[in-house]
Amino acid sequence: MLKIGIDAMGGDFAPEVAVEGAVMALKKIGKDSRIVLFGDEARIRALLKKHKCDAKNFDIVATTEVIEMGDHPAKAFIAKKDSSMTVGFRHLAEGKIDGFASAGSTGAMMVGSMQVVKPIPGVIRPVISTLIPIVMNRRGLLLDVGISVDAKPEVLAQYGLLGSIYAEAVLGIENPRVALLNIGEEEGKGNAQAKAAYDLLKEQKNFNFVGNVESSYIFTGKYCDVVVSDGFVGNVVLKMAEALYRINTRLMPTKPWLLNLLRPVLEPLCPKLYYYQNFWNAMNYESVGGTIVIGINAPVMIGHGGSSAKAICSLICTMERNIASRVCDKLRDALKDYAPATEE
Repeated sequence: MLKIGIDAMGGDFAPEVAVEGAVMALKKIGKDSRIVLFGDEARIRALLKKHKCDAKNFDIVATTEVIEMGDHPAKAFIAKKDSSMTVGFRHLAEGKIDGFASAGSTGAMMVGSMQVVKPIPGVIRPVISTLIPIVMNRRGLLLDVGISVDAKPEVLAQYGLLGSIYAEAVLGIENPRVALLNIGEEEGKGNAQAKAAYDLLKEQKNFNFVGNVESSYIFTGKYCDVVVSDGFVGNVVLKMAEALYRINTRLMPTKPWLLNLLRPVLEPLCPKLYYYQNFWNAMNYESVGGTIVIGINAPVMIGHGGSSAKAICSLICTMERNIASRVCDKLRDALKDYAPATEE
């Protein structure tokens, strides 16, 4: 049985949205999957009762503390030993759950990822990645989106390997095309970091590096499936995409719920309408639920602090796929003979 750990106390609207999202996810996860909720047991049970959901559908691990958004990540993780996040990571490291997700403090989640779960041997630096929509109802991968704003070229080169393995294992893309995000497609473009990273990526034989890609082609899938960048640029791209989604939803003359209601009638008559709707829906972070930490010994996902119940539901479903893919085992196998230069 797959056990999916969820920090019920993490996020701006926890535990209400965390519990509601977990209840929604019950209808979508497999019969062999079990959601484990970490947090204030009394509040969790009261919310389950409110949603008319039997608490027996979940495992509940009672905790007494919460790492708040304003807490110092490292200090709070150590001091609050009975916090929902700290206890969740401890269960993950001990193999009591198969994956852990939270919409709480990103900093504290990274402390848990690095200090408790720990990087896979051979990984220079783990990376936060996100799924991106690609035309024709496909998904691609963008990494990094925030953890390493000044990544060295050898770190970017390894991101190509990590992203390639993830895209094949979880997204089902055979021999995924990996590209470096740059200001031009030609070799020799970009700043010193990009040029050095390109040279290192070009030398790699264990994944399919296809060269540079401009930002205008990220969502087309024309040239690549995996986009490599440092966390500064990747985070800018991610937030721009989120903003475009919000603008698009405000400008749409027809509400999404009405389009869904009329889909059986309208889609045969105007398939492009739904083709574009699917693309924009996939641009919404709520459809994925959060970012994925790649390069550590167990699946970890970080949700948006303002996550809704829908986002938590998606977070759980995405985590289930990550666990089932055994992507961490595949990364360990790929890296067992990999000896990259370590960071100073």
